[in-house]
Amino acid sequence: MFNTLDRYIIRQFLGTFFLILVLIMSIAVVFDISEKTEDFAKTSASVQEIVVDYYVNFVIYYSNLFSGLLIFIAVLLFTSRLAGRTEVIAMLSSGVSYPRFVQPYLLTATILTVLSLYVNIFVLPAANRTRLAFEKAHIWTTYKLEEKNVLREIAPGEIVYFEAVDMPKLTGYRFSLERWENGQLRSKLLSDRAVYDTASGRWAVYDYVIRELPPDPGMAPAGPGPALPALAGDAVMPRERITRGARLDTAIALKPSDLGQRLAIAAALDRQEIADFIEAEKARGGSTVAYYEVEQQQRTSYPFATYVFTLMGVGIASRKVRGGTGVHMVLGVLLCLLYVFAMKMTTVAATNSAFNPTLAVWLPNMLFGIIAVWIYWKAPK
Repeated sequence: MFNTLDRYIIRQFLGTFFLILVLIMSIAVVFDISEKTEDFAKTSASVQEIVVDYYVNFVIYYSNLFSGLLIFIAVLLFTSRLAGRTEVIAMLSSGVSYPRFVQPYLLTATILTVLSLYVNIFVLPAANRTRLAFEKAHIWTTYKLEEKNVLREIAPGEIVYFEAVDMPKLTGYRFSLERWENGQLRSKLLSDRAVYDTASGRWAVYDYVIRELPPDPGMAPAGPGPALPALAGDAVMPRERITRGARLDTAIALKPSDLGQRLAIAAALDRQEIADFIEAEKARGGSTVAYYEVEQQQRTSYPFATYVFTLMGVGIASRKVRGGTGVHMVLGVLLCLLYVFAMKMTTVAATNSAFNPTLAVWLPNMLFGIIAVWIYWKAPK
């Protein structure tokens, strides 16, 4: 099935990649330990929890995240070494065409792409869930919601507003809850503050005012709609009614996590969970929809970048040049930096403006794919 040339290139490719991966991850773990030594000293977590729950999953996450760039470096290193020893020239001179020479590279890239896709879809969400749970319990400080004037549609026609939210205290300030029916405002609850009770799952509002409004007589009678939690019924009233009180417990379909949570949590959601979350965030009018859509698309775009990096790497390094591996590595690092910069620019545009998240994630792959094809076409034949 494979001849000697194929086995030789595949062995060199995989061997160099996994060697670099082990070295980079070892360095990353050492730096992370040095950074979190004080946190670990204060925590009650055992050594086994630190190693198994945190660092094993830490390695899985970052190995997969940087696999494309490490593959690029691996291809540059061992192909440059082949070119430096004139092995590439010998292969081509013996009758092996350049496309045939590249075949084992693409075959190995396919193996690594499938492996990365499998990890992204089936392994990584569970690994990130365990890692992030450890960080939440032992490392993270309390989450703070920076967003002001938080507006969420919690059900059709029911709109919740907070001027500000104190997440550590589970308290929202300048709270309001509106109920609309057939385009008419039927009731509005206003309160100085609303406090979430984790035991009951309810919001208690303090110093509240409820305004219940009759339907516009010039319009058709309002049909049945979603009931306002803990408020009066839907009878048509001849005039506005105002109710005041010191405290009212409500059964609002809203949790503090629906208002905001750490964006890193997106990495812990599996395919169905992240799709459901995006749909729910769109319905609520959440401001982080684009970030989760970017995370969703990156789970497939990053693995397929392996082909781009592989083709680009072999096209650059297969040419024997003065300076050898050093020249190839400089050019390779420059292209890596440009790729990371392009990916950062497009994802920031997606999360902070109306740029399409799918296009934002795949655009760098398309642009550098064109560069990779051009480099391959210009490579020595």
